[in-house]
Amino acid sequence: MNVDLVQKKENHITQKEIIAKIRELINFKNLEPGDKLPSERMLSDKFDVSRSNVRDAIHKLEFYGILKSIAQSGTFVADIGAIAINGMIDDILRLEEPDFKSLVETRILLELKTVRLAALRRTDEDLEKLQTALSAYTKKVLAGEDAVQEDLLFHLAIAKASGNSTLNTFMLTITPEIIAYFNEFHLCDQGQKIAVIAEHKSIFEAIKNQDTQLAKQMMKDHFRILYDFCYKKG
Repeated sequence: MNVDLVQKKENHITQKEIIAKIRELINFKNLEPGDKLPSERMLSDKFDVSRSNVRDAIHKLEFYGILKSIAQSGTFVADIGAIAINGMIDDILRLEEPDFKSLVETRILLELKTVRLAALRRTDEDLEKLQTALSAYTKKVLAGEDAVQEDLLFHLAIAKASGNSTLNTFMLTITPEIIAYFNEFHLCDQGQKIAVIAEHKSIFEAIKNQDTQLAKQMMKDHFRILYDFCYKKG
């Protein structure tokens, strides 16, 4: 098993434990909406975990609207009732860590949408960033070096060019896990990597020419190896 994946799973378990303890703290102290939580340092000492794990747990609770952090002031209980807070945290704790197939399905759905929007909305600056990412990937592959991150940077540049900040954020969220799985399973051999250069170029040209349908089709073709691997594995 890839060391990064093991570490990520351990962090996920720790994060759930911290979230459960934060709920206990809110309930035990009868914290009301607007009440302040102890600092990250204090929570880290109290729960005997790292501050980064506490920070990640707080960020997740912020994402779901349970906590609210204010710069220079601290972290506060959001303006919702205790019953709602407990119910929402129960749901969070039941969330499963996404498996490889789920990540692939999500990524493909996102990218088919982002590439179409990128072709529709791309700017000259976006094209320059795409070209830079394409060149970086090509250089690494032709040198026989690992180019997983350069590949994903190309796709992130497409997401950025879509002009949709939410889609871009989703891509940024799943990218680290995709990188970890790619490194573990070594999905592409050298011949396939070279073929990807041509696929990236086709996607780039379709975006440049603002051909939305062709861009979407080229992206769909580009994912055929990943899609096949996912379902053979799954």
